[in-house]
Amino acid sequence: MDLTLLGWGDRGWGDEMVFGAMMTLAVAASSYLLGIVIGAGAAAMKLSHWLVLRWLADVYTTIIRGIPELLVIYLVFFGGGALLRTIAKGVFGYGEFIDLPIFITGMICIGLSAGAYSTEVIRGAVLAVPRGQIEAARAVGMGKVLRFRRILVPQVARYALPGLGNVWQLTLKETSLISVIGLVEVMRQATVGAGSTKEPFTFYITAFVLYLGLASISNRGFLRAETWANRGVRTS
Repeated sequence: MDLTLLGWGDRGWGDEMVFGAMMTLAVAASSYLLGIVIGAGAAAMKLSHWLVLRWLADVYTTIIRGIPELLVIYLVFFGGGALLRTIAKGVFGYGEFIDLPIFITGMICIGLSAGAYSTEVIRGAVLAVPRGQIEAARAVGMGKVLRFRRILVPQVARYALPGLGNVWQLTLKETSLISVIGLVEVMRQATVGAGSTKEPFTFYITAFVLYLGLASISNRGFLRAETWANRGVRTS
């Protein structure tokens, strides 16, 4: 293992690996937020009284959780551009080449996966809220919006945090898959560095340390968030 290869600036690849880690974090964070939005919407559909909405949400979660994430990436990468070109030509008459930016493609791919898993976490959290609290809020005259804001959201957040923490860790790891479409994150940068220097062990160990560092820091953050969310709650 040659640590001199990890120097800063023109002397090594250290700054490139750090930039790759920052790109990994950016993709993971944006994908995670997108997944939370998708998951909240799909969970609401699964809890809906409308059979069609429940069916659509079931189809989404079944498909996304049932196929490899790499296949989702390829489908979005190759199909997204084709869909954009079809819409641009049919609606605006624009026939030139058009494609999704790589960052947006990666965010959508990982976000779709995060959304499928977040759906079940959020749905389970909603079902875990004691019905008596909702009925008590209704009895004292709280409207739907007020009940949602003061009763449902805080409780759902508390129940969902552990599961959403696991979804974040999964999302963080899945960002390594988008290296196949050319986005320069940790794994892509490690592969480029290993190929250029013929020192794969150095770069993949560095990628290991960076991923482990990001996962450890974020895990501590979620543990603190869980502690804050459970303040005042009896544990026995």
